[in-house]
Order: sequence, then C-alpha cells, then structure tokens
Amino acid sequence: MKAVVKWLDNMSFVGESESGHSVVMDGPPESGGRNLGVRPMEMVLLGMGGCTAFDVVLILQRQRQAISDCHVELSAERAQNVPKVFTKIHVHYVVRGSNLDEKKVARAVSMTADKYCSVSIMLAASVDISHDYEIIEDE
Repeated sequence: MKAVVKWLDNMSFVGESESGHSVVMDGPPESGGRNLGVRPMEMVLLGMGGCTAFDVVLILQRQRQAISDCHVELSAERAQNVPKVFTKIHVHYVVRGSNLDEKKVARAVSMTADKYCSVSIMLAASVDISHDYEIIEDE
C-alpha cells in the first residue's frame, strides 16, 4: 500500500491514496493552519471507525441479520505532552435493524476488535480501547 502527502500551503496538505482518493488535512489556526480539513490524528480515529464499522456490517450481513443502519461513535483521549498519542479510545456501535440477535451483534463487535479490524488491533498495542453497543429495533 502506498500514499502520497503533498504540502499545499501554510499547514495544509493533500493526501492521495493508492486507490486514487484524496483528502485534505490542515492544522488548527493556532498552529498556522486555516482549518480547511481534518487533523491527522482525526484521520487515524476516522480510519479506525471506518475499518471497524465495515467489519461489523459485513459480519452481520453474512449472519443474515436484517441490519438497516450502523454507525460508530468514537471518543478518544490523548496524552498531554508531545507526542500527544492516543491513550484511550472508546467505540460505541449503534446497530439498527429488524429482530437483530443480540448475541450476533456482540460477537460481531468482539470479532472486529480481536480479529479483523487491522487499525484497532494495531492501535490496541499501545492504546486502551473499549467497546460497547446498542441495538435499535426498526419500527
């Protein structure tokens, strides 16, 4: 896997993935940025959320669960001193569907955390990561 990150101006950068997709990153105004894009550490958190949500949806679909929506709410704490790495991340899954089997949802969350989500597994080597979920029944 390859990527290129190019400096635009001030503290703005554009990253392009090997698959040809681009994203703008920028720093906060107090660091010379203009707030034109996400911060790099936000990108890491978003990457983890995307990876783990992908897994949960795929696992539940393969288990023939009638899932209609899934979103992941992530909250992170960072160290006070440089490097301001993540110290804690909490992942809250909100899964919506019809007659979802709670054991299957719990298993999907466990499987993404322990086996499939490469981003969260990589981060778990140095970050305290916790998970929980809620199930919302379709009306």
